Amino acid sequence: MADSTRLVEQVHVRIDEFLNTRVPIVAAISPDLTPLVDFSRQFLSGGKRFRALFCYSGWQSAGTAAADSSPIVSAAAALEIFHAAALVHDDIIDNSDTRRGAASAHKLFEGMHAESSWAGSASDFGRAAGILLGDLLLGWSDELLDEGLAAAPDGEAARLARTEFNRMRTEVTAGQYLDILEERAWLTQPEDELLDRALRVIVFKSAKYSVQAPLVIGAALAGASPAQLDALRAFGLPLGIAFQLRDDLLGVFGDAAVTGKPSGDDLREGKRTVLVALARQGIADGPRRTLDDQLGDPTLDESRIVVLQGVIRDSGAVDRVEAMIEANVAEALRALEGSPIGEDAREQLRSLTEQVTRRAF
Repeated sequence: MADSTRLVEQVHVRIDEFLNTRVPIVAAISPDLTPLVDFSRQFLSGGKRFRALFCYSGWQSAGTAAADSSPIVSAAAALEIFHAAALVHDDIIDNSDTRRGAASAHKLFEGMHAESSWAGSASDFGRAAGILLGDLLLGWSDELLDEGLAAAPDGEAARLARTEFNRMRTEVTAGQYLDILEERAWLTQPEDELLDRALRVIVFKSAKYSVQAPLVIGAALAGASPAQLDALRAFGLPLGIAFQLRDDLLGVFGDAAVTGKPSGDDLREGKRTVLVALARQGIADGPRRTLDDQLGDPTLDESRIVVLQGVIRDSGAVDRVEAMIEANVAEALRALEGSPIGEDAREQLRSLTEQVTRRAF
């Protein structure tokens, strides 16, 4: 745990240092650009740093004893900046006003427009500026990763880490597209395919990018063997699925004080999750029509959310998702047993498994 705490502190410092180097670049263009750095700093100051921790655990799993940890700290920090970029874009796509209990990026820009009495639509300005901020963070994550890879002592390991990062970037973008596709195309798909399609979204939008890819990037950077990389992939994918299944439960039943998002937000956004697919399988035609008609209605108030929560709970879907979480966690932990990974690293991965899958409502 001491190593994890130190890593989180180092990542925070590295991100802060990196942003400081970008201040004079944007300031030289125009003082009007300072909100881009200020809002970036705000979005990168919090969060659980799970991706950074998995990246570091992957590095440890290779048995590295390198005295210089700067390459892995930079890679872990780059993943956190990439994650921030994804959240900025995700909130725009989902029309989500809050993130971690505060205003989302596009709402910050919208508020700035309104307070300044500028011309035109504050909402349009907020969305456009938010898209650009997300793009900027994507570019910065790439720059910071390159700084870390340049400091790596093993050029081949650095190239493999870059390849894994590039694959992750493609997969999560594909997963995000599949997510918005399912929200709109589910009605035209065969009923018996909806669960598998929802699972496919989980794999590519979240599981790989939240857990598996950070593990493999860190391990690759440390020069891990093919057997070690295979073991981490076998561990990371089911754990990533369990992580997102827990997130899906929180998105419907979570306490806003814990999640930083309004309770039932996934219902307003119309997320066609595994939870929803399972709920539809377990209810009669009337409740199913209620769920289908109201899911995705941004005007859902608390009373209607309570009704939909009851429909989902009564369907047995919550228990089935909990069982899927347990099964995926068990599969992930089995992958660790007998793997060519040191016991210290395995213990760290067991601890992270508990943290990402036991989050309370």
